[in-house]
Amino acid sequence: MTDTATPLFRAPDAPVDARVRDLLARMTLREKVGQLNQRMYGWDAYRRTPEGFRLTDALRAETTRFAGLGALYGLFRADAWSGVDHGNGPGAQDSAALAESVQRHVIDSSRLGIPALFVEEVPHGHMALDGTVLPVNLAVGATWDPDLYERAAAHAAAELRARGAHVALVSALDIARDPRWGRTEECFGEDPHLAARLTEALVSGMQGDTTAGFAPDKAPVVLKHFAGQGATVGGRNSAESELGLRELHDIHLPAARAGVRAGAAAVMSAYNEVDGLPCSGNRALLHQLLREDWGFEGLVMADGLAVDRLARITGDAVSAGALALNAGVDLSLWDEGFTHLEEAVERGLVTEEAVDTATARVLRLKFRLGLFERPYGTCELPSPERGRELSAALARAAVTLLRNDDGILPVRPTVSRIAVLGPQSATHAHQSGDYTAPQRSGVSVLDGLRRLAPPGTDIRHAPGCALTGDDLSGIPEAVAAAAASDLAVLVLGGSSARTAGTDFDANGAARNAVSEMTCGEGADLAGLRLGSAQYALLDAVAATGTPTAVVLIQGRPHLVPDRAGALLTAWYPGPWGGEAVAEILLGLAEPTGRLPVSVPRSVAQLPVYYNHKDIEYGGYVDADAEPRHSFGHGLSYTSFAYGQPRRAGSAIEVEVTNTGRRPGRSVVQVYVRRLLTPVWPRTLELHGFRSVDLAPGERRTVAVPFGTDRFGRAGAVEVRVARSARAALAAEPVVVRLRA
Repeated sequence: MTDTATPLFRAPDAPVDARVRDLLARMTLREKVGQLNQRMYGWDAYRRTPEGFRLTDALRAETTRFAGLGALYGLFRADAWSGVDHGNGPGAQDSAALAESVQRHVIDSSRLGIPALFVEEVPHGHMALDGTVLPVNLAVGATWDPDLYERAAAHAAAELRARGAHVALVSALDIARDPRWGRTEECFGEDPHLAARLTEALVSGMQGDTTAGFAPDKAPVVLKHFAGQGATVGGRNSAESELGLRELHDIHLPAARAGVRAGAAAVMSAYNEVDGLPCSGNRALLHQLLREDWGFEGLVMADGLAVDRLARITGDAVSAGALALNAGVDLSLWDEGFTHLEEAVERGLVTEEAVDTATARVLRLKFRLGLFERPYGTCELPSPERGRELSAALARAAVTLLRNDDGILPVRPTVSRIAVLGPQSATHAHQSGDYTAPQRSGVSVLDGLRRLAPPGTDIRHAPGCALTGDDLSGIPEAVAAAAASDLAVLVLGGSSARTAGTDFDANGAARNAVSEMTCGEGADLAGLRLGSAQYALLDAVAATGTPTAVVLIQGRPHLVPDRAGALLTAWYPGPWGGEAVAEILLGLAEPTGRLPVSVPRSVAQLPVYYNHKDIEYGGYVDADAEPRHSFGHGLSYTSFAYGQPRRAGSAIEVEVTNTGRRPGRSVVQVYVRRLLTPVWPRTLELHGFRSVDLAPGERRTVAVPFGTDRFGRAGAVEVRVARSARAALAAEPVVVRLRA
């Protein structure tokens, strides 16, 4: 029985909603508003001294302002923007102590002892010093492997919670429709179904079973960005979006819907606007759709400074904060507008009931995390070796073989001299995506080949050029190395690595791309070409006549002509991605990646995504209208044959045979083409997929779930099973009638 002297909100066995109501009734309006603000940059809350971490006056001022702290962003963020590195920031071993110190101060500053939420960036692993860096989302999309990603997401959550943090901000909802956008690397791909399945895996892995709250090694997920941010005009970050409601629902909302159904704790409202109204002030989106139609009961967080941007249409910060709160935003990020909600109540712009509703959602998440009982670190750090294994496994599964003329890969036993060339060949610094913290170690492609190549293999190296610029002075050395070798491995690509010279906007987006940065938040491109010297290097190496394999390490599709015999892409595979690439090149692992995005021939073609409307598009007079490589494409070192698909209950079945001489994995892709439908259909839609590993000569029946709930009022569909979207256009269809 609960002690009557103990407030109900302090009773751990009481229902969460009852605890929330009790605590809320005890709070002043000022305290409630404080719970809705996330004003500080977390790295400003401490300073490292020879004696340890010291809390700053800035933290004390912030906790005094609202008699506590609702949430703190980026306590462990480390990068060029924050200025945090191994010399002044918390590593794996002292993060929990820092978090405890900050949390103790927050609780002591709160009249009611309310702990803070520590919110961290987890775009591809926890972006903290010594954190496990995973391949970027575009690489995750290339694996077509939700189960593997779920395991990696679970590891990231455990790392975050062991350090004393609580909430993970994870990119998942943006759909890559224009590869000029610098944040293409944060997307799972161009297809809503693929993104939805991976979003489900993310939520399941990071959050686990939340029936009784969050386990000590699990973290609430904030899915970002809601919604339609991948549709910005011209591929420019935060630009306007020209989205009709059907395009929004067909393409940009399925991943969010899947995440909500999977139980995601929160979503982040995006910067862009939908039909003229910014997402953070869009009640039709955040309340009508998200809460009333979908039944979402979690938290809505605004993206950084998105609330203050609303002042452009409301006139001032106070009314901007009121608009966002009334629209459905519960927690702001760095905004001034939410700090004036007391004034907004006094002016009649919002009701205190609206403040109560938002505050209750913040408090509910804190209770579900058990922060009132366990406000400090709650689990042991997971094995870093396990993290490296998972990161490497994702990287290996994502490497995609796009072309292999004359079968020059895998490297033949007769090859004894390999020239490893190119600006990406000997560095791991450019193998990771944006937001990555400084790394102590990693494996480049050169490192991987030197480590794994057969004994006695002569491996020569020359970078040839830089990632950017037109300096050709290093090309002769690279050409000489290629001419003296049996095989040239030319590693080209881009980089999202920020440097100290980068200028940043107040929300952390790069204002200028300095050094070799060609991708990432704020690094949008008008074209998709590599640095000019890289093309000169490719031409010169190919001209030697030495068989050449090009490896692209990139965060978006770049334009690369067919100059080499083999072409692989590795979407920012992480610090240990070089080893994964080497394993594929040497045939120690089979290439299993499939494209999550279509690769254009030129920027002038855009858009080239496969699932456009089923209209008789004309070609261009001056160029091919088809992408160079289609969505779903990826070669193996073996070959597969597909039988005729058939419907079997709630599945589509097809026989798959390995007709080659090596084991391999086939990713069976099921596409549909709507026939009888009340609205104009798309050419193809990915409906399901399943991977199957087959030994040489092995045949197996593969069943892919075939649900009909996604078809609405469509009366009949063609079902096509193939190895890519382009192959599906030529595949023999099976007509499935859904209703009379």
